[in-house]
Amino acid sequence: MEIQKLLTTKELAKYLGIGESTLLQYRFDGTGPAYIKLGHLVRYRISDVEAWLAKRTEQAEK
Repeated sequence: MEIQKLLTTKELAKYLGIGESTLLQYRFDGTGPAYIKLGHLVRYRISDVEAWLAKRTEQAEK
């Protein structure tokens, strides 16, 4: 089992180029990437983020 670095909400928001409040809204709506709760802390695995992004990838229509 490979240990992955966990991203904070701030780190992930910067990585995605979106606001932290957007990620908060995604968590509230259940539409964002899978996340881990460690007490009151929220962390994201990069593999979960990549899977979430892959599901949202759309091909341009010809």
